[in-house]
Amino acid sequence: MAVIAKKCPKVRVCVVDISQKQIDAWNSPKLPIYEPGLPEVVEECRGKNLFFSTDLTTEIQNADMIFISVNTPTKTQGIGAGRAANVKNCELCARTIAEVATTGKIVVEKSTVPVRTADAVRRVLKCNEKGLEFQVLSNPEFLAEGTAIDDLMEPSRVLIGGQQTPAGLAAIDSLVKIYANWVPNDQIITTNLWSSELSKLVANAFLAQRVSSINSISALCEATGADVNEISRAVGSDVRIGSRFLKSSVGFGGSCFQKDILNLVYLCETYGLDECAAYWNQVIQLNDYQKKRFSAKMVSKMFNTVTGKKLSIFGYAFKKDTGDVRETPSMFVVRDLVQEGAKVFVYDPQVSREDMFIEMAYTCNVTKENTPRLEESITTSTCPYEAAKGSHAIAILTEWDEFKDYDYSRIYESMAKPAFVFDGRNILDHAALREIGFEVYAIGKPDPTQFNDL
Repeated sequence: MAVIAKKCPKVRVCVVDISQKQIDAWNSPKLPIYEPGLPEVVEECRGKNLFFSTDLTTEIQNADMIFISVNTPTKTQGIGAGRAANVKNCELCARTIAEVATTGKIVVEKSTVPVRTADAVRRVLKCNEKGLEFQVLSNPEFLAEGTAIDDLMEPSRVLIGGQQTPAGLAAIDSLVKIYANWVPNDQIITTNLWSSELSKLVANAFLAQRVSSINSISALCEATGADVNEISRAVGSDVRIGSRFLKSSVGFGGSCFQKDILNLVYLCETYGLDECAAYWNQVIQLNDYQKKRFSAKMVSKMFNTVTGKKLSIFGYAFKKDTGDVRETPSMFVVRDLVQEGAKVFVYDPQVSREDMFIEMAYTCNVTKENTPRLEESITTSTCPYEAAKGSHAIAILTEWDEFKDYDYSRIYESMAKPAFVFDGRNILDHAALREIGFEVYAIGKPDPTQFNDL
């Protein structure tokens, strides 16, 4: 919404939320999320044509177009638990709009939703008692956290789906005109509602599939002496395949990939497409395997025990340039190490201790109530050098650029010996680390002590 406000100065944009705390944060110098470039855009537009408010009724009544941008988490109980998306918030938005609107509106789904959710939204809106006419569009977002502003400023495509009726096509055209202020027409794709809704799930599924595909090869590389980076380069040089999302790692995380694939699995099962469901579910299973494999390697290489040992985790966010910890691979590795009795010290330049424990409780069901001495077992550090002092090992779990620039000779001198580095992102100079004295193990990289013919 902030980018729309920047690119369309004649359009009034108001972001509304029922949380006064969130709105107060958006109206303050310190925004509630970390995203490079976002503070500058908000600062430029806020109070001019970009506003933040909790007055839902007034803003709904004044709006010509309403974007539904709410969370659609995976259900934790009931039918489809663990796979199906909970679209309760979308329905509540539709009910609120139907209740308080005094004129017809164009209602746009921004949230990632199961295919045919727009039909439910449309039916709820149609039940208004004032005879108002609403048009429902689907306009999913394809941005990536950490590069969201650039992705919005110069999108690869904008997708808009709507009913193929005169009124539906007119609504589509209204939204096309908004984006046409800065997006070339040939990059604005218009489809029917259901193609648009499903495209978002499929896009994320394909991206996650590539990550799991190369991660499966990383395990084979470690067993055979091949180098996964060389494999990625060789394979990615094929123009039919391309190089994007072929970087092996400890696994994918974030709010979208796992949730959307599980949603896709559930949709396939719902329509009796069990073989399709099993295919996409394997992407998730491989990602879980990769995270568990990393934890197990740490334990096995450190003499099959980490009990009582200080271990340093560099990076907790699911990727660099964000503070988002949802489904982060780091959390699962930390959980495994704590269960092994390790003393874990975590350093991340953007993640708070509070967010770490909230996500660990929500996703892993690991709390101080069911895990004795949990908070004592995990220390959050504000300095990487302090986090590493006296540690037996460092695990690189987020690809923050600053991790490449640390003085690893200084770090090595402060650590217990032998000192281990486990690079879950393949961002460090492994030869230089070994020269310093570290024992280094990395995703998809051959262990030089195991092979004598590399």
